[in-house]
Amino acid sequence: MNTKEKFVITVSRELGSGGHTIARKLAERLQVRLCDKELIKELCEKFDLTSTSIERLKGQKKQWLSDFIRFIFPAPAPAASGFVGAERIREIKKEFDPEVTTDDIFLAETEILRELAQEESCVIAGRSGFFVLKDHPNKLDIFITASREHRIARVMARQDLSRELAEEAIDQVDKSRENYIKRFAGVSRYDARNYHLCLNVDGMTEDQAVDVILTYLGLE
Repeated sequence: MNTKEKFVITVSRELGSGGHTIARKLAERLQVRLCDKELIKELCEKFDLTSTSIERLKGQKKQWLSDFIRFIFPAPAPAASGFVGAERIREIKKEFDPEVTTDDIFLAETEILRELAQEESCVIAGRSGFFVLKDHPNKLDIFITASREHRIARVMARQDLSRELAEEAIDQVDKSRENYIKRFAGVSRYDARNYHLCLNVDGMTEDQAVDVILTYLGLE
């Protein structure tokens, strides 16, 4: 991957591995935008974005997504951020279809990710990024993993859960994410062939994991 040109880094991860934090810190170090569940959820909820409404927007203007993102999320670089008022939001929402299905959510997320990857360099946390952007010409796909004990300990600490509840949460999320990927991508998220770099973070801090990734990219 060439970081001197527009690039995308996708970070898939296991619950309790710290993968989302690693993705955020990586985006900060590279001074690019982080695209995660919260950004996409905010976009879809605030503007009622569905795959149908996105197709309509794409036909109206080329850089529709950058306008919305600028309204609700500041850029990581020194660029100024904007804000859209409540009245403007109501005007925009009138253009969109309110009904959303699971399939439509995936299609909307796919359109958002692809549009974002065309507009700017970014780090994508989860969201099936490795599959959705499989044809991107300048991309690095990463999978963050850790031992079960590492994951349990981290979930217990961060979520203030008992060991039993932490294990239950890990098992449920693992199953849910695997089923989701298999349904929409037709592959297992645990197949190392999906990624350029698989990183076991046992014994590492999140910053050390970011250092490994930057070294892999030749930036450290």
